[in-house]
Amino acid sequence: MQLLNRSALPNSRTAACFEGHHFGDVAVSFFLSDSPPGHGPALHRHPYAEVFIVEEGELTFTVGTDEVVATAGQIVVVPPGTPHKFVNAGDCPARHIDIHAGARMETEWLEDDERNARRPDFVTGEST
Repeated sequence: MQLLNRSALPNSRTAACFEGHHFGDVAVSFFLSDSPPGHGPALHRHPYAEVFIVEEGELTFTVGTDEVVATAGQIVVVPPGTPHKFVNAGDCPARHIDIHAGARMETEWLEDDERNARRPDFVTGEST
């Protein structure tokens, strides 16, 4: 058994990152995210499913050709290989958990976007 404090995880201004492979045979990774209004990642995809649990606020998701607004208490499931992005389109910070169904985060960026250049390595899919 392991007990971790969020503060012990690699983190940025908006997210803490847990990659399962750093903790033994753990086949899941996740972000504990606090997205300010107007923020979110550019279009990208993963070779595994990603599940978003919105705890507070609202996020506007683009998943494939669909767009949906998810609010506190809702869950968005993105199938493997599906292009997706989100933005906090609300007026308040959005708190969410972004679960990656893999021990290592793998991200393929599909948009050339200035947001990618500002993201820490643990968000771009490079192992830490």
